[in-house]
Amino acid sequence: MELFVYTKNIISDVFGIFLRGDEVKPTEPLESGVLEKIREDLRECLGERVRVKANKGRKVIVENMGILEETYPHLFVVRVDSQSSAGQRVSFSYSDIITKTVELTKPDTNETFFPWLNS
Repeated sequence: MELFVYTKNIISDVFGIFLRGDEVKPTEPLESGVLEKIREDLRECLGERVRVKANKGRKVIVENMGILEETYPHLFVVRVDSQSSAGQRVSFSYSDIITKTVELTKPDTNETFFPWLNS
């Protein structure tokens, strides 16, 4: 019986927030409309050259140049300049930009497309 009480006390100390039923809140909630604002900003830049830096996981980062070709409700498409396969199209979601899995910059100035997102 003592082991049960001891274990219960450790669990309630570590996971007390869940056992008491307290509400867990994110540290910094996103303001509403962030995805829409990213989509609108990209729509204004259709046809422009972009530098895409994508984190593919397992310490693999791919950096390509391309042209912002199209925006859709949940993703955008970049036509990548590649010598191996001409006209390769790569799609990314808007949430990739929020999570910084994908970074878009202007190739001539290295200026990010979304400076307001970093603040």
